[in-house]
Amino acid sequence: MKAIFDLKAGSGYDDEILSRYQFPDRSDYLAAARGAVGDWIIYREGQREGGRRAYVAAARVMSVVPDSDRAKHHIARVTDFLEFPAPVPIKTAGRYAEAPMRAVGDPRRVGQTIQGKSVRALAQEDFDAIVLAGLGPTLAPENRIRLNLDVDDPEFPLPEPVGAPDIPGVFENFERRVELMLVNRKIRDANFRLEVCRAYGDTCAVTGLKIINGGGRSEVQAAHIRPVSDGGPDVVINGLALSATVHWLFDRHLISIDPNYRLLVSHNRVPGELRNLFRPENEGLHLPNDRRLWPHPAFLEHHRERFAGAG
Repeated sequence: MKAIFDLKAGSGYDDEILSRYQFPDRSDYLAAARGAVGDWIIYREGQREGGRRAYVAAARVMSVVPDSDRAKHHIARVTDFLEFPAPVPIKTAGRYAEAPMRAVGDPRRVGQTIQGKSVRALAQEDFDAIVLAGLGPTLAPENRIRLNLDVDDPEFPLPEPVGAPDIPGVFENFERRVELMLVNRKIRDANFRLEVCRAYGDTCAVTGLKIINGGGRSEVQAAHIRPVSDGGPDVVINGLALSATVHWLFDRHLISIDPNYRLLVSHNRVPGELRNLFRPENEGLHLPNDRRLWPHPAFLEHHRERFAGAG
């Protein structure tokens, strides 16, 4: 069963949305959360404290357990977090995203249907629609080439319109295709590249160069700081926009970033010709304008440990 997990800035809950969601021991909350174990949820931000009042990400619930640190609370442990590059409003073209809202005759009472229901069930068709809308920029035909999505690949998991025939031997049904998109490596890599390159303005964090080829595609790449193979998530704060050569150096731990966001270089292993491409030390790295999107210290620390070991 799908569900909605509401996020509220300043709520006092001990949430870490990449891995955990804390909620009180209400019977309706527990029923919805437990029903979602092994299935997917959508995170929705409210309006409080500047929230976007939109559906912003998807994740899969692995378990629901009592919170050992806070009485009368539970923790939903999640994985496969995927942020939407296009937050989905609760209402689009006059249609509300959730069935209970659509069932209310008086628009003035719509808010009451979800008030006090921060954990609630979500219809499958509404889940599908929210995911497809949220991933719209990643799946858009005009973006697929620059995001390295091969639309001619027979395994490419774009869902057919509802009611279209299934593709024999590839996917079982429409709903299954939507869920497979959320874990498909091609989709996740494309989504990650889109969000990281957008955050960094298609500019390499280390060289400060912005190169757009003749086809309008940015030459900058999206690098994971903590690799996916080592548990790193596909989120901007675990990413850097890097040119191909710098990406190669970073993945081999020949360069890294210190706690003050200054470049660390293994000088005895990086040729001077390459070091000359880096931004001057006094200019620092090129980082997103929004400081909330800067690399997370925990991911940088993980990379520095391997940098130190490689040296």
